[in-house]
Amino acid sequence: MTTILVTGGTGTLGRLVTERLRTDGHEVRVLSRHSRPYAVDLREGGAGLDTALAGADTVVHCATTQRGGDERSAANLVAAAKRAGVAHLVYISIVGVDRVPLGYYRSKLAVEKLVEESGLGWTVLRATQFHDLVVRVLRALARMPVLVLPAHASDQPVEVAEVADRLAGLAVGAPAGRVPDMGGPEVRTFESLARSYLDATGRRRAVVNVPLAGKTYRAFHAGGHLAPEHAVGKGTFEEYLAVRFGGGEGGRRG
Repeated sequence: MTTILVTGGTGTLGRLVTERLRTDGHEVRVLSRHSRPYAVDLREGGAGLDTALAGADTVVHCATTQRGGDERSAANLVAAAKRAGVAHLVYISIVGVDRVPLGYYRSKLAVEKLVEESGLGWTVLRATQFHDLVVRVLRALARMPVLVLPAHASDQPVEVAEVADRLAGLAVGAPAGRVPDMGGPEVRTFESLARSYLDATGRRRAVVNVPLAGKTYRAFHAGGHLAPEHAVGKGTFEEYLAVRFGGGEGGRRG
């Protein structure tokens, strides 16, 4: 039996990774800021992090925030993992972090570099955006009477449970370096995703596509965040919507 620490183990992805590993019989420790007995703020590190890592064979690093601090968190985690003699560090990243000049993406790329140069055995998986992230964006946009979208934008959402399965498999294997990207089954225009969301939630909105400017928009327009050659995901956006909004915006089925 392998002892595995999952950072961000109460989050959308980390929770599912934890469940799969435990189902397979592994001892899993969940690290997050508020989850005892391993309640640790990775940005601060400290003795609690050393305690969480003591005797661990593998770390799956899912913890992240768009409010800043990922690089400091990763540096603290790497240093503590080396002190503990961890054999394998698995990191989940995002497709396009080396092509899209978004601040959060640059931070994820910097963490990749820290992992690669850590001296530990390592594995990095990049995935496209999760279905629930697309829904969060569309829900925010749909608060207005007109749903305004970036023109000529596409996405390739993937089912988070499938990414969790892939991460869990990588965690129990040998360090593999940068593994092939994981993309959802379809590259879709953002407008088509928006219309599916509106249909599933029973909302009525006019949809307007507006061209944007800037390096980040041009990178997204060019498909820097897509992995059409790695469209290995199975669950479609419509299938996700059917489960989540089977009873409309306020309902849930499944």
